[in-house]
Amino acid sequence: MKARRRNKSSQKLVCRGAARAAWLLVPLLVFVVLKTTRNVAAPRARSKLTCNFSSKRMDICAMEGDVRIHGKSGTVYVVAASDDSYRLEKGMVTIRPYPRKWEIESMKAVREVTIRTSTSPRCTVTHDVPAVVFSTGAYRSNFFHSMTDIIIPLYNTAREYDGHVHLVATDFNRNWISHYRHILSALSVYPVIDFDTDEVVRCFPSVHVGTESHEEMRINPTLSRKGYTMLDFRDFLGSAYSLNHTWPPPVNRSSGQRPRLVMVLRRQSRSITNEAEALAAAKEVGFEVVAEGPEMVRDMARFAEVVRSCNVMVGVHGAGLTNMLFLPHNGTVMQIIPWGEIKWQCWHELGRPVPDMGLRYIEYEATAEETTLKDIYPKDHVLFTDPNSIHKQGFDNVWKIFLQGQNVTLDIDRFRGVMQQIYQSVTIT
Repeated sequence: MKARRRNKSSQKLVCRGAARAAWLLVPLLVFVVLKTTRNVAAPRARSKLTCNFSSKRMDICAMEGDVRIHGKSGTVYVVAASDDSYRLEKGMVTIRPYPRKWEIESMKAVREVTIRTSTSPRCTVTHDVPAVVFSTGAYRSNFFHSMTDIIIPLYNTAREYDGHVHLVATDFNRNWISHYRHILSALSVYPVIDFDTDEVVRCFPSVHVGTESHEEMRINPTLSRKGYTMLDFRDFLGSAYSLNHTWPPPVNRSSGQRPRLVMVLRRQSRSITNEAEALAAAKEVGFEVVAEGPEMVRDMARFAEVVRSCNVMVGVHGAGLTNMLFLPHNGTVMQIIPWGEIKWQCWHELGRPVPDMGLRYIEYEATAEETTLKDIYPKDHVLFTDPNSIHKQGFDNVWKIFLQGQNVTLDIDRFRGVMQQIYQSVTIT
């Protein structure tokens, strides 16, 4: 009996010892598990690349995830692109980020940006907001093209970030950046990055290379990612330049008020040779007239305020009419179209966009008697009898003769009649 009791006591001691040993092993097992887990790398997040080369106006690529830009080499790296990303031939593709790709010669002046999905350099600067890569090259010196090719597409692409986006400019031009600083600072709270000389490797959570452009001086809301309109863009411009009088009250004729008319004057081609008489005719009709030449238009902030204070803008076809963007809502634009069967081109660039801006459009088409070409060529010359034959010779001749080779001498009686019609439409009794 005593032996049995000793055996049972021994078994209990063994069991208790084993239990204690097991509990002592638990921390060791936890340590091993944690150590093993730390040594196993978590699945790496994949970046996404999408590109669209189908538009006739622009090429554009958008990247999300780990995106790195090395400006000086002109390269954007997409790290660990996902399987459903746009497939790049030989791991790379090039884009000229300027929305005029059908003009082959002009696009040669725009720097190429290379997008790669191959090995990338390490980040030296990390940003926590997106970037948009665009170009200030090509036609940047022309106000119409600066707006329709650069500013409007940039607004359409970058505005959705509400200022929290880096603008990265290829073909960086300091004077252009300074000239449009009010607009650029309204689009981004950060200074514009000079892509061409930037030596660091900048890492972004997302990048757009190229900007979204639809048509000349227009935004198509059905194509815009955020459904933007030209009215939205004009309101944005008004805010950028702190402009008032967005919806001015009607001018009452019986009260002696005079609607304001700004005449945008040219000094070289397509100038109005009898501008003093034209200005006087507009005053006689009842307008308060403001005459502005190229030297005044260059100060955008000042001229934007002048235009916003006016009800009507008048000018011969040219980049100066682009300032219609600053007119108040329900303003009127009158485009004087030079001789030469160029009505469609003038309307397409500076007439068609007008209604989308909340403005009214009127054309004044110069006759053969109102062009200075009559002082150079005989009346039976083909450019009078068959101007379309000049068009068939190519755009270079159209540009040389009809756009750069003539001025306009207005028929003042005819001009006065059109001014009277506009006066009646912008005033009330």
